Amino acid sequence: MRSNHLTIGFVRRGFSPSGGAEAYLKRLAAGVVERGHQVRLFSSEDWPPNEWSFGPITHLAAATATAFADEMKSLPRGSECDVLMSLERIWRCDVYRAGDGVHRAWLDRRAQIGGRWQKLSRIVNRKHSATLALEKALFAEGGAGRVIANSRMVKDEIVRCYGFPEEKIDVVYNGVPLDAFRRDEKSRARTRETLGLESGDTAVLFAGSGWERKGLRFAIGAVEAGGKEMRLLVAGRGDKRKFKSDRVQFLDVVRDMPALYAAADIFLLPTIYDPFSNACLEALAAGLPIITTHANGFSEIIETGVHGAVIDDPRNTQALHEALLFWSDPARREQARDPILALAKRFDISANVERTLEILLQESASAAST
Repeated sequence: MRSNHLTIGFVRRGFSPSGGAEAYLKRLAAGVVERGHQVRLFSSEDWPPNEWSFGPITHLAAATATAFADEMKSLPRGSECDVLMSLERIWRCDVYRAGDGVHRAWLDRRAQIGGRWQKLSRIVNRKHSATLALEKALFAEGGAGRVIANSRMVKDEIVRCYGFPEEKIDVVYNGVPLDAFRRDEKSRARTRETLGLESGDTAVLFAGSGWERKGLRFAIGAVEAGGKEMRLLVAGRGDKRKFKSDRVQFLDVVRDMPALYAAADIFLLPTIYDPFSNACLEALAAGLPIITTHANGFSEIIETGVHGAVIDDPRNTQALHEALLFWSDPARREQARDPILALAKRFDISANVERTLEILLQESASAAST
């Protein structure tokens, strides 16, 4: 009979210092270890050992997604783990967390927004075909024993695109350590001064990598439609040459994101597709109104006019601009602060860890009984 204390294997290929999935995985691992379980990480060679202090790391040499999945499949069954949870598309696992969403749905959304060229790239780009093959293996060919979706949007896409049994999908929303993002007024004043923001400036924050998918072009258009006192701060890596504007301040990767959230007034993410933006949740925890789109699973938890605004089409820069104008009123933001923080309290990382661990324990017990 297995002990109540498990060894849980987590799978994540690659590493980005500003990646939301990496930040979430480290928070989850910390919570699992605090509850008395052991963890180990299976990743590619670019995951730095100093970014994983929770247990052993097994580095795989594979350079591509398919090769990585092949190498994971070749490991001995169990690989010193009671249950294997993957945050990466691989051929098989006990629990798959679909934190990256459904690639097939994202390609459909991108083609709708981008037109003919995007449809053609779906056919000729080998990365897309490889990702779709792995996704099909998990959802349509029994590779995933159970699936955790981070929004109802993603759950519905998995069922619609692949016919995966609905009863095997659990919706577990992301979580963040709320105390880490609590606004400090001294930090706010200091960071705004460092950024060159005047007292009357409205600082609009956009954060994340993958700027095309997250809608930076639309964010710039919405800010440019307003007055000079509206500034767009962009945190994360991308090709700045494609997004030139005198209204944008590029900050690259920001190590102290809580200080940046404190300095901002509004968080803007007019994304084309986002399963559930972790950055939006962090901004919510900092008390900021969030402007995003229905293509972001995060939109399921907020109410327009109360916690921010949800726009139907990211290309509608006029609607985005009107939402920015609405939330540029300092008195309105201050009035909304308490409801925003009250909503954020429901998404502390502890709630996510408890529910995720419950699912992992159930899967481990199920595997032990077969």
